[in-house]
Amino acid sequence: MPILEVRDLCARYTRSGPEILKDISFDVEADDFFAIIGPSGAGKSTLIRCINRLVAARSGSITFDGRSVTSLPARELRSLRRDIGMIFQEFNLIDRMSVMDNVLSGRLGYTGNLRTLFRAFPRTDVQRALEMLHRVGLEEHVDKRADELSGGQRQRVGIARALMQGPKLLLLDEPTSALDPKISREVMGLIKNMAQEFAVPCLCNIHDVNLAMEFCNKMIGLQDGVKMFDGPTAEMDQAKLDEIYAMEVL
Repeated sequence: MPILEVRDLCARYTRSGPEILKDISFDVEADDFFAIIGPSGAGKSTLIRCINRLVAARSGSITFDGRSVTSLPARELRSLRRDIGMIFQEFNLIDRMSVMDNVLSGRLGYTGNLRTLFRAFPRTDVQRALEMLHRVGLEEHVDKRADELSGGQRQRVGIARALMQGPKLLLLDEPTSALDPKISREVMGLIKNMAQEFAVPCLCNIHDVNLAMEFCNKMIGLQDGVKMFDGPTAEMDQAKLDEIYAMEVL
């Protein structure tokens, strides 16, 4: 059974605004590293944000881990988002906080407000954060402020923070767009290796088609909110890519 099922999803940002997503359907399996590709404005980021209800769908359904995301009461969104980690394009770190505190913030969904205020995280969380930082190669930067790090290092903090949640799904929203090509490949490799290690499927909105082809086993191609391709990466060819990107403005 898929971990994520999207059926006939439609979305727009305002009631009278244009349709951003038009009847999108696809499945993400438990071992997938699934790419969303398409030109700018195709609806890739909107699709990612519908999965954890940062954007509300107009119609259709999203089922995650047996739960209906689209009909979930607002009071249960915290629980839903606890199970869905997110890695952002611009890292989304708190610059004035240390690397360790940024990683520990991945446990905020499990920690009471008072303990969070005083940063009184359980010893097990602190130990796990140290292990995560070792795993992403940042154990020597534990006490540095986040704004002292390079772009690649900041994204590694974002990876560690997302996995600190113990998520059942990772959403990646343009995780390499702020990085140079060499660092982008390293970051994608790290995400894929850690996702496999922790058995977490990934849904990745990505602008770099070459990276998607290299690292992702499946992909969905969007053009102006319409699904143009859905299948194994091995079945994607240049003709299909040309069709998906036919409306790209250079």
